[in-house]
Amino acid sequence: MRPTDRSTESISLLLRPHMIDTLAIGIVLGLSAGLAPGPLLTLVISQTLKHHLTEGLKIALAPLITDLPVILITLFVFTRLTSFELILGTISFCGSFFILYLSYESLKTKAIEIAVQDEDPKSLRKGALINALNPHPYLFWCSVGAPTVVKAQQKATYGAMVFIVAFYFCLVGAKVMIALVASRSKTFLAGKAYLFTMRILAVLLFAFAILLFKDGLRLTGMLQ
Repeated sequence: MRPTDRSTESISLLLRPHMIDTLAIGIVLGLSAGLAPGPLLTLVISQTLKHHLTEGLKIALAPLITDLPVILITLFVFTRLTSFELILGTISFCGSFFILYLSYESLKTKAIEIAVQDEDPKSLRKGALINALNPHPYLFWCSVGAPTVVKAQQKATYGAMVFIVAFYFCLVGAKVMIALVASRSKTFLAGKAYLFTMRILAVLLFAFAILLFKDGLRLTGMLQ
């Protein structure tokens, strides 16, 4: 098969309805996780302001290091639960409530202010430690990420890969963008554009929470 044929086939796969849904969910969840205020985003900004853009970018890459074991373990468990619909339905309910919580957090986001203090960077180590101690990645992959990946893979070839790549591309990409903005100006983080973006993500997260809740109803037999 020629390279052009492979490219055409790859594009046609991504344009299938199930793939578009999976891609959209990965993008929304990734952007939400990447832009949401929290210890990792705060560290991205503070390290960028205190030291250099490079230090902020190191922090932004931390999830790629610390999340891998969580992903592998949760996927290993969930691939063995695909026949236990009651359990999966219960997990979908939990995921729905967790996403509703994230939606609420995005909705009440306020301007970010960072206090800068001089200290040794050690950015990558700090970022990995903070992300490893943050409960959000564990809650996300146990209640939302792993079930979404398994569902995506069942519906379409390469579905799992599409979701994971889209999610982490947007998560890390959002933090990289924040580091780039912080290295030039603090006004974006305290301005209306950032707050408006978080409000839009809150609405999209709410919609996804409803879809997860419907999945829970279907898997538990409450909805046909």
